[in-house]
Amino acid sequence: MLSTSQAEQYAYQFLETRARSAFMMPLSIETESNGLDHMKGSSGVNGLTIDEAYLIMQHLDRIRKDEGEIAIGRKLGFTNRKLWPKYGAKEAIHAPIWSTLFDSTVRFLEHAVTYQSLEGAVQPRIEPEVVFKLGKTPDPDCNIEELADCLEWMAHAIEIVVSPYPEWKFEAADAVAAFGLHGTLLIGEPRMLSSASRQHLSEMLANASISLSCDESLLSAGYGSNVLDSPVYAIWHLHQLLKTQANFPPLQAGELITTGTWTDAYPVSAGQVWSTAFSGVQLPGLTVHFV
Repeated sequence: MLSTSQAEQYAYQFLETRARSAFMMPLSIETESNGLDHMKGSSGVNGLTIDEAYLIMQHLDRIRKDEGEIAIGRKLGFTNRKLWPKYGAKEAIHAPIWSTLFDSTVRFLEHAVTYQSLEGAVQPRIEPEVVFKLGKTPDPDCNIEELADCLEWMAHAIEIVVSPYPEWKFEAADAVAAFGLHGTLLIGEPRMLSSASRQHLSEMLANASISLSCDESLLSAGYGSNVLDSPVYAIWHLHQLLKTQANFPPLQAGELITTGTWTDAYPVSAGQVWSTAFSGVQLPGLTVHFV
Protein backbone atom coordinates (compact mmCIF):
# COMPACT_ATOMS: atom_id res chain seq x y z
CA MET A 1 0.00 0.00 0.00
CA LEU A 2 1.18 3.51 -0.74
CA SER A 3 2.38 5.45 2.27
CA THR A 4 0.73 8.74 3.14
CA SER A 5 3.77 10.67 1.91
CA GLN A 6 3.85 8.76 -1.40
CA ALA A 7 0.15 9.36 -2.00
CA GLU A 8 0.56 13.06 -1.25
CA GLN A 9 3.53 13.27 -3.62
CA TYR A 10 1.47 11.73 -6.42
CA ALA A 11 -1.41 14.10 -5.65
CA TYR A 12 0.85 17.09 -6.22
CA GLN A 13 2.13 15.46 -9.41
CA PHE A 14 -1.42 15.19 -10.76
CA LEU A 15 -2.16 18.78 -9.79
CA GLU A 16 0.97 20.02 -11.55
CA THR A 17 0.22 17.94 -14.64
CA ARG A 18 -3.28 19.37 -14.82
CA ALA A 19 -2.07 22.94 -14.28
CA ARG A 20 0.39 22.59 -17.19
CA SER A 21 -2.11 20.74 -19.40
CA ALA A 22 0.60 18.12 -19.73
CA PHE A 23 0.78 14.37 -20.31
CA MET A 24 2.07 11.75 -17.90
CA MET A 25 2.49 8.00 -17.92
CA PRO A 26 -0.10 6.01 -15.97
CA LEU A 27 1.13 5.06 -12.52
CA SER A 28 0.26 1.46 -13.32
CA ILE A 29 3.05 1.59 -15.91
CA GLU A 30 5.40 3.96 -14.10
CA THR A 31 5.46 1.89 -10.92
CA GLU A 32 6.30 -1.26 -12.86
CA SER A 33 9.26 0.40 -14.53
CA ASN A 34 10.46 1.61 -11.14
CA GLY A 35 10.37 -1.94 -9.82
CA LEU A 36 7.93 -1.23 -7.00
CA ASP A 37 6.71 -4.74 -6.28
CA HIS A 38 4.30 -3.51 -3.60
CA MET A 39 2.20 -2.02 -6.40
CA LYS A 40 1.13 -5.41 -7.72
CA GLY A 41 -2.52 -5.10 -6.86
CA SER A 42 -5.36 -7.48 -6.21
CA SER A 43 -6.91 -6.44 -9.51
CA GLY A 44 -4.49 -8.73 -11.30
CA VAL A 45 -2.80 -5.81 -13.02
CA ASN A 46 0.67 -4.73 -11.98
CA GLY A 47 0.65 -1.16 -10.78
CA LEU A 48 -1.60 1.15 -8.83
CA THR A 49 -4.53 -0.49 -7.04
CA ILE A 50 -8.00 1.02 -6.74
CA ASP A 51 -7.56 1.53 -2.98
CA GLU A 52 -4.27 3.34 -3.55
CA ALA A 53 -5.86 5.51 -6.22
CA TYR A 54 -8.60 6.60 -3.82
CA LEU A 55 -5.90 7.39 -1.25
CA ILE A 56 -4.32 9.73 -3.80
CA MET A 57 -7.75 11.23 -4.44
CA GLN A 58 -8.20 11.81 -0.73
CA HIS A 59 -5.05 13.94 -0.74
CA LEU A 60 -6.15 15.71 -3.91
CA ASP A 61 -9.43 16.64 -2.22
CA ARG A 62 -7.66 17.97 0.86
CA ILE A 63 -5.21 20.07 -1.15
CA ARG A 64 -7.93 21.51 -3.36
CA LYS A 65 -10.08 22.44 -0.36
CA ASP A 66 -7.06 24.07 1.31
CA GLU A 67 -6.61 26.14 -1.86
CA GLY A 68 -10.19 27.40 -1.71
CA GLU A 69 -12.14 25.04 -3.96
CA ILE A 70 -15.52 23.89 -2.67
CA ALA A 71 -16.67 20.28 -2.92
CA ILE A 72 -20.26 20.22 -4.21
CA GLY A 73 -20.87 16.58 -5.05
CA ARG A 74 -19.63 13.44 -6.77
CA LYS A 75 -18.84 12.49 -10.33
CA LEU A 76 -19.45 8.91 -11.42
CA GLY A 77 -17.51 7.36 -14.25
CA PHE A 78 -17.64 4.11 -16.23
CA THR A 79 -21.26 3.46 -15.35
CA ASN A 80 -22.02 2.57 -18.98
CA ARG A 81 -21.33 -1.16 -19.16
CA LYS A 82 -21.23 -1.11 -22.96
CA LEU A 83 -18.06 0.97 -22.80
CA TRP A 84 -16.13 -1.20 -20.34
CA PRO A 85 -14.42 -3.33 -23.02
CA LYS A 86 -13.15 -0.16 -24.74
CA TYR A 87 -11.11 1.05 -21.78
CA GLY A 88 -8.28 -0.49 -19.80
CA ALA A 89 -4.76 -0.97 -21.17
CA LYS A 90 -4.27 -4.48 -19.75
CA GLU A 91 -7.72 -5.54 -18.65
CA ALA A 92 -11.12 -4.10 -19.43
CA ILE A 93 -12.77 -1.73 -17.00
CA HIS A 94 -15.32 -3.77 -15.05
CA ALA A 95 -16.77 -1.43 -12.43
CA PRO A 96 -17.73 2.24 -12.01
CA ILE A 97 -15.46 4.77 -10.33
CA TRP A 98 -16.16 8.10 -8.66
CA SER A 99 -14.42 11.34 -7.79
CA THR A 100 -15.25 14.50 -5.86
CA LEU A 101 -16.96 17.25 -7.85
CA PHE A 102 -15.75 20.81 -7.17
CA ASP A 103 -17.40 24.15 -7.89
CA SER A 104 -14.45 25.29 -10.01
CA THR A 105 -15.30 22.85 -12.82
CA VAL A 106 -19.10 23.22 -12.92
CA ARG A 107 -21.16 25.64 -15.02
CA PHE A 108 -24.92 26.10 -14.65
CA LEU A 109 -26.15 27.16 -18.08
CA GLU A 110 -28.66 29.99 -18.44
CA HIS A 111 -29.58 28.93 -21.95
CA ALA A 112 -29.78 25.67 -23.92
CA VAL A 113 -27.19 27.03 -26.37
CA THR A 114 -23.76 27.87 -24.98
CA TYR A 115 -20.08 28.34 -25.80
CA GLN A 116 -17.36 26.37 -24.05
CA SER A 117 -13.62 26.92 -24.27
CA LEU A 118 -11.37 23.89 -24.66
CA GLU A 119 -8.26 25.81 -23.65
CA GLY A 120 -6.16 23.64 -21.35
CA ALA A 121 -8.30 20.55 -21.93
CA VAL A 122 -6.09 17.55 -22.66
CA GLN A 123 -7.60 15.10 -25.17
CA PRO A 124 -11.15 16.29 -24.44
CA ARG A 125 -14.16 14.09 -25.07
CA ILE A 126 -17.89 14.73 -24.69
CA GLU A 127 -20.30 12.72 -22.55
CA PRO A 128 -24.07 13.41 -22.36
CA GLU A 129 -25.67 12.41 -19.09
CA VAL A 130 -28.12 13.24 -16.33
CA VAL A 131 -27.18 14.94 -13.07
CA PHE A 132 -29.18 14.99 -9.83
CA LYS A 133 -29.32 17.08 -6.68
CA LEU A 134 -29.98 15.37 -3.38
CA GLY A 135 -32.69 17.18 -1.42
CA LYS A 136 -32.40 14.84 1.57
CA THR A 137 -29.59 12.75 3.05
CA PRO A 138 -30.21 9.08 2.20
CA ASP A 139 -30.51 6.70 5.10
CA PRO A 140 -27.58 4.26 5.15
CA ASP A 141 -29.95 1.31 4.83
CA CYS A 142 -32.46 2.85 2.43
CA ASN A 143 -33.78 0.89 -0.52
CA ILE A 144 -33.76 2.11 -4.12
CA GLU A 145 -37.24 3.65 -3.83
CA GLU A 146 -36.29 5.53 -0.67
CA LEU A 147 -33.10 6.73 -2.35
CA ALA A 148 -35.08 8.07 -5.31
CA ASP A 149 -37.32 9.92 -2.87
CA CYS A 150 -34.25 11.85 -1.68
CA LEU A 151 -33.71 13.43 -5.12
CA GLU A 152 -34.73 17.08 -5.41
CA TRP A 153 -34.17 17.67 -9.12
CA MET A 154 -32.55 16.26 -12.22
CA ALA A 155 -31.03 17.99 -15.22
CA HIS A 156 -29.37 17.17 -18.48
CA ALA A 157 -25.62 17.71 -18.35
CA ILE A 158 -22.71 17.50 -20.71
CA GLU A 159 -19.39 16.52 -19.20
CA ILE A 160 -16.10 17.23 -20.88
CA VAL A 161 -13.76 14.46 -19.80
CA VAL A 162 -10.01 14.71 -20.22
CA SER A 163 -7.05 12.36 -19.96
CA PRO A 164 -3.40 13.10 -19.19
CA TYR A 165 -2.56 9.60 -20.38
CA PRO A 166 -1.40 9.29 -24.01
CA GLU A 167 -4.04 7.86 -26.36
CA TRP A 168 -6.44 7.40 -23.43
CA LYS A 169 -4.57 4.25 -22.34
CA PHE A 170 -4.84 3.56 -18.61
CA GLU A 171 -6.23 1.22 -15.97
CA ALA A 172 -9.25 1.95 -13.78
CA ALA A 173 -7.06 3.00 -10.85
CA ASP A 174 -5.21 5.48 -13.05
CA ALA A 175 -8.55 7.06 -13.95
CA VAL A 176 -9.49 7.47 -10.29
CA ALA A 177 -6.19 9.16 -9.46
CA ALA A 178 -6.49 11.57 -12.40
CA PHE A 179 -9.52 13.40 -10.98
CA GLY A 180 -11.78 10.68 -12.33
CA LEU A 181 -10.87 12.05 -15.80
CA HIS A 182 -13.21 14.97 -15.07
CA GLY A 183 -12.72 18.24 -16.93
CA THR A 184 -15.84 20.41 -16.97
CA LEU A 185 -19.52 19.84 -16.26
CA LEU A 186 -22.17 21.89 -18.09
CA ILE A 187 -25.57 21.63 -16.38
CA GLY A 188 -28.80 22.51 -18.17
CA GLU A 189 -32.12 23.62 -16.72
CA PRO A 190 -33.06 21.59 -13.61
CA ARG A 191 -36.40 19.82 -13.52
CA MET A 192 -37.92 19.61 -10.04
CA LEU A 193 -39.10 16.13 -9.12
CA SER A 194 -42.49 15.54 -7.57
CA SER A 195 -43.27 12.63 -5.27
CA ALA A 196 -45.20 10.97 -8.06
CA SER A 197 -42.39 11.32 -10.60
CA ARG A 198 -39.83 9.90 -8.17
CA GLN A 199 -41.87 6.70 -7.83
CA HIS A 200 -41.31 5.77 -11.47
CA LEU A 201 -38.10 7.70 -12.11
CA SER A 202 -35.82 4.69 -12.43
CA GLU A 203 -38.03 2.99 -15.03
CA MET A 204 -38.69 6.21 -16.94
CA LEU A 205 -34.99 7.00 -17.31
CA ALA A 206 -34.14 3.41 -18.19
CA ASN A 207 -36.55 3.61 -21.14
CA ALA A 208 -35.47 7.08 -22.28
CA SER A 209 -32.92 7.74 -25.02
CA ILE A 210 -30.64 10.54 -26.14
CA SER A 211 -29.18 11.47 -29.51
CA LEU A 212 -25.75 13.05 -29.88
CA SER A 213 -24.90 15.08 -32.99
CA CYS A 214 -21.84 16.96 -34.21
CA ASP A 215 -22.20 19.76 -36.76
CA GLU A 216 -25.77 18.58 -37.43
CA SER A 217 -24.69 15.00 -38.19
CA LEU A 218 -26.07 12.30 -35.90
CA LEU A 219 -23.19 10.33 -34.36
CA SER A 220 -24.76 8.21 -31.67
CA ALA A 221 -27.84 7.30 -29.68
CA GLY A 222 -27.74 6.10 -26.10
CA TYR A 223 -30.20 4.79 -23.54
CA GLY A 224 -30.69 5.34 -19.84
CA SER A 225 -30.57 1.59 -19.37
CA ASN A 226 -26.91 1.69 -20.46
CA VAL A 227 -26.10 3.41 -17.15
CA LEU A 228 -26.14 0.48 -14.73
CA ASP A 229 -29.73 -0.23 -15.91
CA SER A 230 -30.81 3.31 -14.91
CA PRO A 231 -29.08 6.50 -13.69
CA VAL A 232 -30.95 6.05 -10.40
CA TYR A 233 -29.21 2.72 -9.96
CA ALA A 234 -25.89 4.48 -10.58
CA ILE A 235 -26.57 6.64 -7.52
CA TRP A 236 -27.54 3.50 -5.62
CA HIS A 237 -24.21 1.92 -6.57
CA LEU A 238 -22.33 4.96 -5.28
CA HIS A 239 -24.34 4.96 -2.06
CA GLN A 240 -23.38 1.33 -1.44
CA LEU A 241 -19.74 1.82 -2.44
CA LEU A 242 -19.26 4.69 -0.02
CA LYS A 243 -20.24 2.38 2.83
CA THR A 244 -16.99 0.51 2.17
CA GLN A 245 -14.85 3.67 2.02
CA ALA A 246 -14.56 4.95 5.58
CA ASN A 247 -12.18 7.76 4.57
CA PHE A 248 -14.88 9.47 2.51
CA PRO A 249 -18.18 10.97 3.72
CA PRO A 250 -21.47 9.34 2.73
CA LEU A 251 -23.89 11.11 0.42
CA GLN A 252 -25.36 14.27 1.94
CA ALA A 253 -28.31 16.55 1.20
CA GLY A 254 -27.35 19.31 -1.23
CA GLU A 255 -24.84 17.26 -3.23
CA LEU A 256 -24.83 17.10 -7.01
CA ILE A 257 -24.29 13.66 -8.51
CA THR A 258 -23.36 13.01 -12.12
CA THR A 259 -24.35 9.53 -13.20
CA GLY A 260 -22.31 8.82 -16.33
CA THR A 261 -22.58 8.97 -20.09
CA TRP A 262 -25.42 7.43 -22.09
CA THR A 263 -23.29 7.20 -25.25
CA ASP A 264 -19.65 6.62 -26.06
CA ALA A 265 -17.27 9.49 -25.25
CA TYR A 266 -16.35 11.26 -28.49
CA PRO A 267 -13.29 13.49 -29.07
CA VAL A 268 -14.17 17.17 -29.44
CA SER A 269 -12.23 20.10 -30.87
CA ALA A 270 -12.57 23.87 -31.21
CA GLY A 271 -14.89 24.93 -34.00
CA GLN A 272 -17.29 22.01 -33.61
CA VAL A 273 -20.94 22.36 -32.56
CA TRP A 274 -22.39 19.46 -30.58
CA SER A 275 -26.06 18.99 -29.68
CA THR A 276 -28.27 16.55 -27.82
CA ALA A 277 -31.97 15.66 -27.79
CA PHE A 278 -33.96 13.40 -25.48
CA SER A 279 -36.82 11.02 -26.13
CA GLY A 280 -38.95 9.49 -23.39
CA VAL A 281 -38.12 12.07 -20.72
CA GLN A 282 -38.96 15.76 -20.54
CA LEU A 283 -35.45 17.21 -20.43
CA PRO A 284 -34.33 19.86 -22.91
CA GLY A 285 -31.34 19.10 -25.09
CA LEU A 286 -28.20 21.22 -25.17
CA THR A 287 -26.10 22.74 -27.94
CA VAL A 288 -22.44 23.51 -27.25
CA HIS A 289 -20.18 25.57 -29.51
CA PHE A 290 -16.60 24.64 -28.66
CA VAL A 291 -14.00 27.36 -28.98
